[in-house]
Amino acid sequence: MGQGLYTKILGIASAELGISPEYIIVNATNTSKVPNTSATAASSGSDMNGFAVKNAIDKLKGRLSVVAASMLDGKSKLENIIFENNFVFDKDNPYNKINFKELISSAYLNQVSLSATGFYKTPDIWFDREKGVGRPFHYFAFGMAVSEVLVDTLTGYHKILRTDILHDVGNSLNEEIDKGQVIGGFIQGVGWCTTEEIKWDEKGNLLNHSPDTYKIPTIQDIPTDFRVELLEGYPNANTIRSSKAVGEPPLMLAFSVWLAIKDAISSVGNHKNEPEFSLPATNEVIVLSAEKLRNLFK
Repeated sequence: MGQGLYTKILGIASAELGISPEYIIVNATNTSKVPNTSATAASSGSDMNGFAVKNAIDKLKGRLSVVAASMLDGKSKLENIIFENNFVFDKDNPYNKINFKELISSAYLNQVSLSATGFYKTPDIWFDREKGVGRPFHYFAFGMAVSEVLVDTLTGYHKILRTDILHDVGNSLNEEIDKGQVIGGFIQGVGWCTTEEIKWDEKGNLLNHSPDTYKIPTIQDIPTDFRVELLEGYPNANTIRSSKAVGEPPLMLAFSVWLAIKDAISSVGNHKNEPEFSLPATNEVIVLSAEKLRNLFK
């Protein structure tokens, strides 16, 4: 997928089963495996796939707990069986434990099913379009960004000098992947806010057709000083391992760049007048906006 979904799903399976990641293989899905799966739209990949994996693992653990209880002492309560660090044990007697591999071998020999499917749908989602009421989202993600820019009001050139971001991902499923998503989403947003201008001819034909006519962000558009941190200590209730989606929300943080450019333009008029300023803030938009402010003082 490209956004670290496989790695996150592997981490979820590892944590839920209590076994090392090297024992787990993640395969690509398709409709021959899951006929009614949903697309990973709206950054829902980790939420939906993660909980579906947990649902399947919970079924397996339920069966394996019966086998484990009989292997331990036959007296352990099923709700006391713990899967952790490649071992299975009774939480009331953690020193009496069995290796996970031994448990699987015993389950196999005792003809216990070792496969399961999982399913998950986002709970309590509904919306009445006619009345305009409902709960269309399971939760919200939050973020804050501060950007400093250098702007040449004569040519429209701008450079992002520094950006600081603090983004809310609940309890992160994988900090490095989540930071990468925040960085990628922000830079994509920078393109949307500054360079990605769409133009049509008089007949309505789209004139942009490739990167030579549609300027997407490059390495030159990355802030010179780029600092990204994840908000800590705020778990998200009723989601897979208390996490939050992090694919698309950071895109909105790029408004900090657009507004910083706008603030720089307003300096032409000593910050006394609101610039006429549109999206995206291309070189042309910046130059014309600054020129209109200058004309006010002629």
